[in-house]
Amino acid sequence: MNIKKLAYIILGCIGVGLGAVGAVVPMIPAFPFLLLAAFCFGRSSEKLNYWFMNTKLYKNNLESYVQGRGMTWKTKIRIMITVTLLMSIGFMMMSRVPVGRIVLACVWAFHILYFIFGVKTLEEEKAEPETDAEGA
Repeated sequence: MNIKKLAYIILGCIGVGLGAVGAVVPMIPAFPFLLLAAFCFGRSSEKLNYWFMNTKLYKNNLESYVQGRGMTWKTKIRIMITVTLLMSIGFMMMSRVPVGRIVLACVWAFHILYFIFGVKTLEEEKAEPETDAEGA
C-alpha cells in the first residue's frame, strides 16, 4: 500500500468519525465530513468505498445529494443553522479583525445562497397511513 492511499484511508476514517459525531451533536455539521470520507474512500480503496456507501450514515445524509437528486428542506435547514451558529462564534471572536469578519460574512452568504438556490430540494417522503386489513 502506498503512502497516498494510506493518507486517504486515514482522512476517510477521520471524516467518518467526525460525521458520526455530527449526526448526533447538533453543533457539528455531519455533511462536510461525510463528503470528505466519501471522497477519500473513493480514492483509497474499492472495498472501503463500497462499505461506506452502504452505511446508514451515508444513506441518510449524502446519498440523494451525491446522486444529484438534492436534499430535503429539513436537511438543508439543519446544515444552514449549524454553519450559521458556528460561523457566528468565529465572527464574534474576530472583533479586532474587520477583514476576517468581512471574509467570514461573504463565506456565510455564499453558503446560504448555495443551499437555497444551488442544491435541488426534495419532497419529504411521507409515510403512508396503515390500513386495517380486516376492514371496517
